[in-house]
Amino acid sequence: MTCAMNGSAALQEPPAPASWRIALPQTAAAVPVARALVRTALTDLEHGSDHDTAELLTAELVANAVEHAVGDGQIELVVELLPGGCKVEVHDPDPAPPGDLTGVGCGEPDPWQEHGRGLLLIRALSSSCGHRPTDSGKAVWFRLPTVPPQRRPSP
Repeated sequence: MTCAMNGSAALQEPPAPASWRIALPQTAAAVPVARALVRTALTDLEHGSDHDTAELLTAELVANAVEHAVGDGQIELVVELLPGGCKVEVHDPDPAPPGDLTGVGCGEPDPWQEHGRGLLLIRALSSSCGHRPTDSGKAVWFRLPTVPPQRRPSP
């Protein structure tokens, strides 16, 4: 919808956010599929969010859902592109909260363990993150802001 003001300026409603939703198996094969979907979504629309960080954090959320979720059911990945960034959600059938995702007083992960850094990465690299209950379990999410285009020096 366009609305004319004083005959010369026009206000336009922002476009509706684009979103993707895909069901994933509750297996390790879900991780590379989720990474590919996020990269494709951000690249195809020339979205300004950091593709590498979005892929990394998505992989962490999906891997956590595969490893820790109890119950039968699929994992669902939802990618939403917003004017100010992107939001990625991973839905799984386990209603239990994902560790201490939003806590600030979490202890440091054990440096001798292979696991335990995923939620720390999500907290550190996203602009916000959290979880919420759903009818079939929970959704764990993060947001990334749009990154301004880099200026290149003129030749």
